Amino acid sequence: MTNDEDMTEAPFPGPQSNELSAPYWKALDEGRLVFQRCTACGHAWLPARSECPRCLAREPQWTAASGGARLISWVVYHHGYHEYYASRLPYNVAVVELSEGPRLISNVIGVQDSLRIDMPLALVVQREAGVALARFQPA
Repeated sequence: MTNDEDMTEAPFPGPQSNELSAPYWKALDEGRLVFQRCTACGHAWLPARSECPRCLAREPQWTAASGGARLISWVVYHHGYHEYYASRLPYNVAVVELSEGPRLISNVIGVQDSLRIDMPLALVVQREAGVALARFQPA
């Protein structure tokens, strides 16, 4: 049996930034959400990639999101699959579609039992262990 003095909180399993995703993380750090849009066909997407997933053009541009979104799907976790999240149970992981079209995996904060498909959402940038993350709340 372990006493409380021996227990340490697991480190935050934070995202890994790289050269391609750096503009996304920099914008979040500044309180903004950005996504990529193809200059050739206009398609928009997340996460960052070097070419358009629709037409394979290699000149995407970063575009600011309005902050509006809708809930596409979610799951509520009642078991912590990483030690860091054990104290937060239950928590949700959601697929959110930005008003501009791209989808991302996030969390909906402030509600748990009243989530519903197509629920209007608004961006909230929150810091977790010093990392700015895009989260959403009911609009």
